[in-house]
Amino acid sequence: MLRVGEYHTMKINRDTEPGLFLENEEGDEVLLPNKYKPEAFEIGDEIKVFVYLDHQERPVATTLDPYVKLDEFAYLKCVEVSDIGAFLDWGLEKHLFVPYREMASKMRKGSWYLIFCYLDEETGRLVASSKTNAFLDNRELTVEPFEEVDLIVANPTDLGVNVIVNEIHQGLIFKDDLFQDVQVGDRLKGWVKKTRPDGKIDITLQRPGYRSIEPNAQDILNELSLKNGFLPLTDKSTPEEIQTKLQMSKKSFKKAIGTLYKQRQIEIKEDGIYLVPNQ
Repeated sequence: MLRVGEYHTMKINRDTEPGLFLENEEGDEVLLPNKYKPEAFEIGDEIKVFVYLDHQERPVATTLDPYVKLDEFAYLKCVEVSDIGAFLDWGLEKHLFVPYREMASKMRKGSWYLIFCYLDEETGRLVASSKTNAFLDNRELTVEPFEEVDLIVANPTDLGVNVIVNEIHQGLIFKDDLFQDVQVGDRLKGWVKKTRPDGKIDITLQRPGYRSIEPNAQDILNELSLKNGFLPLTDKSTPEEIQTKLQMSKKSFKKAIGTLYKQRQIEIKEDGIYLVPNQ
């Protein structure tokens, strides 16, 4: 089935009066209107298109790039409000619809909103929702402390700023960790400062320094510095070897080197661990 709201690479099947008909490997066809036809083409050529529903609710292809795709967040401008909902400019000829039930607050023409684009299973239409928290889940976290993450600024709070983490989780940047001006919809890089037992995530916009590293990781960095950047230890080393050289358990050692490796502060090779230069 040809899913709307996504990019597809399809073959040009036939040239007709309204435009080119494209076909995928499953035999599904879609029209690419004449205004999007490439200047030069041959039947059988492949072309990358975005598929959505036109004003008659029929699947149609375009070579334009929308501002948001299916199951993504975006910051979009409201261009119309009607009795049934609001319409957002998402870079395509037909605007993206927001039903009233999906508005966190009443939308106004000319204002910008952070939304999530999803497929309404009842109608088969792409719609948007400004109730973005409904599309985030912190029950099972996929991030760890000190990990670099992608952020979207969601909304300010009394504590700081709520952010969307990797388009999956909700996180918070506390006021004390805000060292730059941020606006709703901004896309930033950040780092996980802390994960909490209740699933909450603390975020910082500054790369954690050595002082932010867990103590065991800091001890390994200190020992590497003293040993000219090399320690003959790996995750295959015996608990006794690790205890003798670092005075920590093997479990603590593996967790610490995992943190350092993710931060690209060490390299792990067969003969041991190496301090990455310029650390």
